[in-house]
Amino acid sequence: MVSDDSASLAVTDVVAAAPSAELNGPSVALPDPPSDAPPLLDPANPAPPPAPPVDPRTQLRLRSEGDRLVLLMPSLSSPRAEGGADGAVEAGALSWGELLQQFKHRLTSGEPFWQPNTVVHLAARDRLLDARQLQALEDVLTTAQLILKRVVTSRRQTAMAAVAAGYSVDQLEAEDTLVQSPPPPGQPLAEPLYLQTTVRSGTEIRHPGTIVVLGDANPGSSLVAEGDILVWGRLRGMAHAGSRGDRRRYIMALQMHPTQIRLADLVARAPDGPTSQYLPEVAYVGDNVIRIAQAQDFARQHFKATLEQGAQPTDAF
Repeated sequence: MVSDDSASLAVTDVVAAAPSAELNGPSVALPDPPSDAPPLLDPANPAPPPAPPVDPRTQLRLRSEGDRLVLLMPSLSSPRAEGGADGAVEAGALSWGELLQQFKHRLTSGEPFWQPNTVVHLAARDRLLDARQLQALEDVLTTAQLILKRVVTSRRQTAMAAVAAGYSVDQLEAEDTLVQSPPPPGQPLAEPLYLQTTVRSGTEIRHPGTIVVLGDANPGSSLVAEGDILVWGRLRGMAHAGSRGDRRRYIMALQMHPTQIRLADLVARAPDGPTSQYLPEVAYVGDNVIRIAQAQDFARQHFKATLEQGAQPTDAF
């Protein structure tokens, strides 16, 4: 006969062994949750917050304007854009590589809304771009069957890089973007734009001041300035000085044989046929017509007119 204590111990051992047997039994696979069920959350590793929406003002954007496209670059004054003139970048700003990569992805991921070989004008605004960056941007556009023709900028360095790369350039005042507004009366012109390059055929350069070209301006090129135009070489393209209507402006060249010259609202063409000799010449407005004089004679006449207005000659230079 077994005592009550022994029976109690046996029952306890069986009860205690049950969980152990259950843990050592075969594993059972849990059924997968239905596809429409919300994902299981791990309290130890919560899901990351959704990414904030991208501000379109910080992106390269294409805009249709008639038979061409305008590529808008984010301005330095826009949110999260580059900082001051020293090139500092604010926290969260997109680098040039990120801008280009995102733009390339958008061009290739969507259905194009342009025709092949559509012309693109780059509105660089106040962004500082060099020849390498312009070439990289042209490569991306060429892949999408777009042709970069003109660069609109308020930065002199960007304008010089674009001209050297063979693009047409429209340099604006710092506060302008694509539309030039007439300057208030009495406002001084912008600083001169100095270009040490040959202005090739098909290139147009616009500047709200004086343009100085240390090189030739080939046939088919175009120079448009609100101030004067000085070509330290051969001027064989089109030149328009005083584009805002100032008839006091001049066009000067070491060899003057343009396809067309314009001073304010007046237009003239060079004489037909080859020129026997090339001497430095100046185009100016006299008696409401455009006149061309040799630089030496023009300087002598200008100096005489200055004396007649009361100026005194001096030996100081």
